[in-house]
Amino acid sequence: MSLARDTAVAPPTATALLEAYRTGRLSPVEATREALDRVEELDAAVNAFCLTDPDQALTAARASEERWRRGEPRGLLDGVPTSIKDLLLTRGWPTLRGSLLISPDEQEWAEDAPCVARLREHGAVLLGKTTSPELGWKGVTDSPREGVTRNPWDTSRTPGGSSGGAAAAVALGMGALAVGTDGGGSVRIPAGFTGVFGLKPTYGRVPLYPASPFGTLAHVGPLTRTVEDAALMMDVLTLPDTRDWSALPTPAGSHRDGLDGGVAGLRVAYSPTLGYVSVDPEVEARVSEAVEVLEGLGAVVEQVDPGFEDPVDAFSVLWFSGAAKSAQRFGEDAWDRLDPGLRAACEQGRTFSASDYLDATAVRMHLGLVCGRFHETYDVLVTPTLPIPAFEAGREVPAGSPSPRWTGWTPFTYPFNMTQQPAASVPCGFTSDGLPVGLQVVGPRHADARVMRVCRAYEAATSWLGRVPPAASG
Repeated sequence: MSLARDTAVAPPTATALLEAYRTGRLSPVEATREALDRVEELDAAVNAFCLTDPDQALTAARASEERWRRGEPRGLLDGVPTSIKDLLLTRGWPTLRGSLLISPDEQEWAEDAPCVARLREHGAVLLGKTTSPELGWKGVTDSPREGVTRNPWDTSRTPGGSSGGAAAAVALGMGALAVGTDGGGSVRIPAGFTGVFGLKPTYGRVPLYPASPFGTLAHVGPLTRTVEDAALMMDVLTLPDTRDWSALPTPAGSHRDGLDGGVAGLRVAYSPTLGYVSVDPEVEARVSEAVEVLEGLGAVVEQVDPGFEDPVDAFSVLWFSGAAKSAQRFGEDAWDRLDPGLRAACEQGRTFSASDYLDATAVRMHLGLVCGRFHETYDVLVTPTLPIPAFEAGREVPAGSPSPRWTGWTPFTYPFNMTQQPAASVPCGFTSDGLPVGLQVVGPRHADARVMRVCRAYEAATSWLGRVPPAASG
């Protein structure tokens, strides 16, 4: 059985693939070849992948096919084509992080990050590695090593970042699943700009190794076409790994339990601006319409702000200190080969003192207190994922931005890295130019399943899942 590569036809979800494998209607080899064919045909226009390994992928797919033939699938994702963001160690492949300063020959690349190890153990077929800005430092995806990654809905626009390659791959069916990282919005930003689902789990829910230079801002999470696929993926990603001392215990039960429980009676706080953000009128309209859908499904909605001021100054201390740390190992004499914006961010980060960092941490702790108390009243908070639609590719900020840094246009995402709360972006419509808009759903810490339940209820009640990007033709 062959799957149509017409991009007017929605590519299969992981859940659909697994059911097709179970019934014999499709094999992992066929699905993997289809995903690789999509990469070959479509990726030149979007630049989502920095590495593919068809031989290894097909070898893994044949082994999966044999397991399914025997009725002995290995784990929850056996045979599902999957991609890995190029910030995460992957055995046998170099992790170059978009940087000219990292050599593919500098080490043996013999170790998997925890999430990659768990995906292998559950039979996922790894297609390759997806693009990231250099060292994952900004909210768009371009780098000195890999060039510019583009949005499948309009290739003149950015897909966002830093998991922009992962999101573009999923949007175009170049693999059903992708794993990304999120230190200030890097899963949710590209999910919002490309019309896919992205979850930043509670910090520590997905083990991470090596530790990020951005510290406890950094999360690992899934990018998928559906909430159900993300829940399935979370059952794998959250399994334990002793290399992360800060990891949370593995959740009891499945993230799929209660996923279709709906939102009737849930207390939903709707904050269209967080009290301080200027939002594009079309974005605001789509998000407002999405909130009406939740209300129609029985949620008890109140328009209310969570009660904090923009923590961008404190976030900048934490984030740009991390950027400086991430580049430190290369030596200052090599910094002229960094992305110019990253070099400026590193230079800014080096100006902060330990006292500055502790002051920013105090702001973070207070923000967590405010949000914790807010969620004593409200089950979830919903906002726009982003205040604007996708803008020109190859830029850190949109034209005319008063801020030179990416944090100037991502005010809805980074606060919830500071508080470590679960937050997701689910597609909620399109602008008049055909660009996706995302609805952000934020829950209290540890309420990952609740966040996905709200997103699933909205997804099931709307038609956005059937919309796919036009054929990427450059």
